[in-house]
Amino acid sequence: MGPYLQSHGEFTKKAFLNGRIDLSQAEAVIELINSKTEKEAEASINQLEGYLKKEIDNIKAVILEIMTDIEASIDYPEYDIEEVTNSKALSKLDEIELKLEKLEKSFKNGKIIREGIKTAIIGTPNAGKSSLLNAILKEDRAIVTEFEGTTRDTIEEFITINGIPLKIIDTAGIRDAQDEVEKIGIKKSKEIAQNSDLVIAIFDSTKKLTQKDKEILEIIKNKKSIIIINKIDLGKVEIEKEYLKKYGKSIIEISALNKQGIDVLYNEISKIFDLNDVNLNDGITITNIRHLELIKKAKNYAIKAKETIKNNMPIDIIAIDIKEIIESLNTITGENATEDIINEIFKKFCLGK
Repeated sequence: MGPYLQSHGEFTKKAFLNGRIDLSQAEAVIELINSKTEKEAEASINQLEGYLKKEIDNIKAVILEIMTDIEASIDYPEYDIEEVTNSKALSKLDEIELKLEKLEKSFKNGKIIREGIKTAIIGTPNAGKSSLLNAILKEDRAIVTEFEGTTRDTIEEFITINGIPLKIIDTAGIRDAQDEVEKIGIKKSKEIAQNSDLVIAIFDSTKKLTQKDKEILEIIKNKKSIIIINKIDLGKVEIEKEYLKKYGKSIIEISALNKQGIDVLYNEISKIFDLNDVNLNDGITITNIRHLELIKKAKNYAIKAKETIKNNMPIDIIAIDIKEIIESLNTITGENATEDIINEIFKKFCLGK
């Protein structure tokens, strides 16, 4: 992979330095090489085709309109057009702020596309966590046993739903630890659940809720989560469903062993994360943290420029904030990117991610 990336890096850097592509398109090449799913590849291709560059050029065109009016106002003060210029600038800055906000919000989908949904499966021992993981993966990756406390460490796997990766983490069963090693595993399970994007809490339908089950319900209380009632194939229902309903979460009844109800689980995950709305047809989805930071910076300068106008500041002061919007956007496309930034980006071709 190293020489392959390096040769692509040299070719891409040459294309950037010769002005054939901008810096955001150059970054799209490595993102495409490293993409894990179809949607991530699609987002990279859209960026490589210049969708982001076009949108930035559109925003810059609006800024240049404002700058032209401001310069006319400074050059010809006798015409007293400052008030009209300010009013027009406010309207244009509103338009710019909305465009930048749309780009910023697209990062939510971009992050899902790029990093996946970190999903923790938690439950007491023998509730069926490993069986659920196997059913989701459609193959036996985790050891399933009738003895409690088998999974002491975490197992991580990737699957895709609607082209979006789910990073699934199977955790140690939550119970009263028998030894120090298990205590550490259980503590880690709780930490993973707290830091996950989604928690799938699994309960055994054939048993009444225990104190440990109730602890699990407290963990998921303020999290995006789904409650799974497992082992419905056994036909014995002891679990207190009414108690579970109090937590206001989706409750799905499954048989992990028979892979029954897994499609319902997928549909619920799609619904929670609006995966059907992760639509790349408009071409612009921000997946790059560098771009996000510069878009936020440009938006903040647009807000600051509006405040400066509203505070009746001199027009040349307003121009300073407006120029900063252009500077931030130019750093995305590489028109004013420093040599350090350029070298840092192209270094990734040598290292991979």
